[in-house]
Amino acid sequence: MQFKKIALFIAILSGLSACSTSPNNESIKQKKQVQVDTDPKATDAASLYQRALAKEGITRIQLLYAARDAAILEQNWQTLELVGGALEAKASVDHVQNKLYIAYARKEMQQYPQALTLLQSIAERLTLPEHRAWHQYLVGSIYASQSLPKVALDYFFKSADIASQHQLTVVGLDEEIWKNLQQLSAYELERYDNGSVLQRGWVTLAKYQQIYLGSSAQLDQAMNNWKRRFSSHPAVALLPKELQKSVSLEPYQVKRLAILLPQTGSSERLGNALKNGFLAATDNSDIEEVFFIDEMANLDAIHSELLRNNVDFVIGPLLKSNVERFNADSRLSQYPTLYLNVHDNPTMQRDEQYFFALNPEHEVEQAMVHFLAKGYKKPMLLAPANTSGNRLIEHFQTQWKKYSITEPEVGFYTNSENMADVITDLLEVDNSKARTNVVKSLFREKIKSETRSRRDIDAVYILGDAMETRLLKPYLDVNVSTFAEKIPLYASSRSYSKQIDKTDKGDLEGLYFTEQPWMLPNAIDNTSLRNSYQGLWPEQADIEQRLFAMAFDALKVLPELRQMAHLPGKRFEGLTGQLSMDEKNIIKRKLSWAQYHNKQIRLVSLNEQEPLPLFMQGSEEEKVTSIN
Repeated sequence: MQFKKIALFIAILSGLSACSTSPNNESIKQKKQVQVDTDPKATDAASLYQRALAKEGITRIQLLYAARDAAILEQNWQTLELVGGALEAKASVDHVQNKLYIAYARKEMQQYPQALTLLQSIAERLTLPEHRAWHQYLVGSIYASQSLPKVALDYFFKSADIASQHQLTVVGLDEEIWKNLQQLSAYELERYDNGSVLQRGWVTLAKYQQIYLGSSAQLDQAMNNWKRRFSSHPAVALLPKELQKSVSLEPYQVKRLAILLPQTGSSERLGNALKNGFLAATDNSDIEEVFFIDEMANLDAIHSELLRNNVDFVIGPLLKSNVERFNADSRLSQYPTLYLNVHDNPTMQRDEQYFFALNPEHEVEQAMVHFLAKGYKKPMLLAPANTSGNRLIEHFQTQWKKYSITEPEVGFYTNSENMADVITDLLEVDNSKARTNVVKSLFREKIKSETRSRRDIDAVYILGDAMETRLLKPYLDVNVSTFAEKIPLYASSRSYSKQIDKTDKGDLEGLYFTEQPWMLPNAIDNTSLRNSYQGLWPEQADIEQRLFAMAFDALKVLPELRQMAHLPGKRFEGLTGQLSMDEKNIIKRKLSWAQYHNKQIRLVSLNEQEPLPLFMQGSEEEKVTSIN
C-alpha cells in the first residue's frame, strides 16, 4: 500500500511541471522519451544521482529526474533533497515544483524547520492550483507532526478545496484529514462543521464515528445515512476500511472483574481508599462479580486466582514495581488490563494494556500551556529540593524550551527557614536594598525608600504542598515592588487541601491552581455521590479522597477504553478530570482551574490554546492567530 501511495505521489508531482513548462521545457519532456544512458545494474537513486553529476545538459537533467523518482520509491529522502539541490541550478526546471520536492524530503526526514522555511519562501509564487494544493498539504503535514491538528486541518481543508475545484489528486491528503479529525473532541469538531460541502462531509463523518463508535448497528446506519448525503465525497473510499475497524471496537463487556490492590504492608491504606472508590462505582454497573486480590502476593498465586475466578478484565496493580512485575509475566499480561500507574519501559506497551495514574506531570504541562497562551516570557518556578520537586521542574523546563527562547527562573527551598532567602534572591530584592543603603549613606536627612524587585518575572508557579504554599505566598506578596504590576500566582493540586481550607483561605487570595473536579466545590454533577462520601468518610485525608475518585473513574471508563485508544479525540468526563488517551495507551488528565477569591474557591476558565514550537513562531504565528 505504501509503495502504491509513493508511486502515485511521483505521478502527481511529476505532472505539475507539465502544466507550467515553457517551449524549452516541453522539448526536454519530449526528449525524456529517448533512451537514457543508464546502467541496468545501477538504477538506485544514489547511483543515478552520482552518474548525473558526471553528465551535462539534457542527459544530466534526465538522470536527475530518474534519480528523483527512484529516491521517492526507495524513500531515500536524503538523496531526494540532493537531487532537488542539483536541479535548482537548471534554468529550465520548474523551481516551485522542485522546491516542493525538497520540502517533501525535509518533512520526511523530520527536518521540519527547514521544510517550513522553504515552503514559506515560495508562498507568494504559487500560480498553479497544483502547486497551491501541494503547498497547503505539506504545510499542514508539518503542523500535524507537531501535534497541532486544529491548525493542520485549516491547511488540509484548503488543499482539499483547491484539489476538488481543479480535479486534482493530492496523495495522502484524505488520510491526513481523517487522522487529524480523529484527534479532536466532539466539542472541537463543532468548530469545523461549516465551510465547503467537502469540509462538512469530513466533519460529519468524524462526529458520527465519535457518537456511535462501539454501537455497531447505529454506526452502520449513521454511515449509510452519511453516504446518501455525501455520495460523491472522497471519504467514501475510506468507509469500508474504517467501518470494519470501528465495528470491531465493541466496548468491553466486563462481567468478572479482578482488582489488584495493596492489601498488606505500608501501602494498605492507599489500597483501602481505592477499594472504596471501586465499590462505589460498581453501583448501577453491569459487572456481576468483583474479586479483590492482594497485589503483594506472588505471581503464581495471583495467576491461580485469575484462573479460578474466570476473570475477563483486570484493574491494577497500583505500585510501579508491581506493574512492571505483572506486565513481564506472560501468563498475567494476556488479560486486558488497566494498570493504576504508568511505566517507563516501551516494551510494556501492548494491545489491551492501559495505564492510568494521577500523574503530576500532566498538571505541569497544563500550567505551561496556559503560561504560553498568556504570553508569559519569564515564569518563576518554586519547588522543594527533593526528588519530586526536581523531577517536575526538569519536566517543565524540558517542555518550555520547545516553545520559548527564555529560561524560567527556578528556586529550590529546603525548608521553611530558607524560603524567604530563595525568593528575595530570585527577585533580586537584596540588590535593591543595597542600592538604597548606598544612597542613604550619602545624605544626613532621612530618606523615604521602597524596595524594588525585578520586573521581568511575569508569573510564579508553586509546586509545593499545601503548607509550603501558605508559607511561600506571603513572602512573594511582600517582596514584589509596589511600583510593579502584581505578579499572578499559580500552583499545582499539591497546594490545595480540603482539610486545611476548612480553617482559612485568606492567605491564598488570588492564587490559581489546578485540581481534579472531585475535590472542588460545585465542580461535579454527581452531588449525591459527594454527599454520600462526605457522610461516610468526613475526615479522610486529601490523598485518600483523590484515590477514591481515581478508582471510581478507573471502573467507569472501562467500556470506553478501546474507543479512546482508537480515537485520540475521544474524551471521558471523570471525577479526576477530563480523560483522554495517548498513543502509548496512557490516560492523560486535564484538570479544572480554580482560584481563591474573597475567601472562597471559585471555578475559572483559563486560556489553554496549544502553543506553537519555536520554529513556527513569528510570521506563521500571526497567520494562525488570524485563523483561530
